[in-house]
Amino acid sequence: MSIATLVLGQSGTGKTASLRNMDPSQVALIKATEKPLPFRSAGWQQVTSDQWGKLIRTAQVAVDRGRPIIVVDDFQYLMANEFMRRSDEKGFDKFTEIARHAWEVINALSALPAHVRVYILSHTQDDDYGRTKIKTIGKMLDEKITLEGMFTIVLRTQVTDGQYQFRTVNNGSDTVKAPMGLFEAEVIDNDLAAIDQAVVDYYGITDQQEKTA
Repeated sequence: MSIATLVLGQSGTGKTASLRNMDPSQVALIKATEKPLPFRSAGWQQVTSDQWGKLIRTAQVAVDRGRPIIVVDDFQYLMANEFMRRSDEKGFDKFTEIARHAWEVINALSALPAHVRVYILSHTQDDDYGRTKIKTIGKMLDEKITLEGMFTIVLRTQVTDGQYQFRTVNNGSDTVKAPMGLFEAEVIDNDLAAIDQAVVDYYGITDQQEKTA
C-alpha cells in the first residue's frame, strides 16, 4: 500500500508551486487539466488526462518504470470534466458513477507498492456548515463518498504575509490531518520535496525498497 497525501487549497495558494524543489526524474506528474507549471520546469515530464482509467494506467506504468512519486494535479477536474461531458444525461446515476470513478482512482493509487508516495492536489470548497473540504461537484457526489476519509495525510494551503505554507493540524473547521509526529510544526513551508522526505523518514522507506520493488 502506497502512502497517499491530499493537498487542498484555493487556486493560486501554492499547491502546484510546492513541486518546485522535487527531482523531476523521480516524479510522474499527471495533470487533470492542461496548464504550464508555475516555476521553471526543465526536465519535467507531464501527462495530461481527465480520464480516470488512463490516469490509473499512467501511474502504474510510471511506477513500473522506476518513478516512486506520483503527483495528480487539479484532481477536482477529474470529476468536474466528467460531469460536464455528461451534463445532458438525466437522472442521478451519473453522480454515483462519477463518485465511483474518483474512488477508483484514489483506491488504485493507494494500492501501489509500499515505497510509492502519492500526492493528490485539489481545490477546496466550503459546505453549508462552514467546513472547508475538497471541492467536488456538489451534494449528490458528497452523499456517496467522503474522499478525505481515504487519506492518512491531508494538508491545506495558507498564505500569510506573502508566505506560502501548508497547515498540518485540523483547525476545527477543515479536514486537515497527519499521523502523530510526522510534522514538527502546525505550519510548514509549501515544499513538497521536504514533505516527501519527512514521509520517507517517518515510514522508513529505503533506497533498497525502491530499487527492488
